[in-house]
Amino acid sequence: MAHYHPPRQGKASQLFDVVVLVVLTVGALFVPLWLNLAGATKSVTAPVENPTWESLGQNAAQAAKYEALGHTPESAHDLILARFDYSFSIGALVTMIVVIVLYYALILRFSEVEYREVISEKFGE
Repeated sequence: MAHYHPPRQGKASQLFDVVVLVVLTVGALFVPLWLNLAGATKSVTAPVENPTWESLGQNAAQAAKYEALGHTPESAHDLILARFDYSFSIGALVTMIVVIVLYYALILRFSEVEYREVISEKFGE
């Protein structure tokens, strides 16, 4: 039996593949940031007037760490009292489930086609 040699890919195709993968990676990382979709919304539920470390619920050790980072009670106010908004929409959840299922079906289909190509190249029809 002849030794299997996979089809060769040209340098231009390899370069195109790399560029597409980099663009997709950067897009996946930064598009949600640009569209303000990344992370949960933070809000301060009950702002404190004239905050002190004590009124923010910080002990001396915590206050020292904030001060070492260059914060004052006023500048650390939003950091300490911010709470995440964990709400989500059912529509977004359903959309994400549909996208994942379609992606899985697409990958299965491509894998089957590729598997059949390799088998036919190796063993014939």
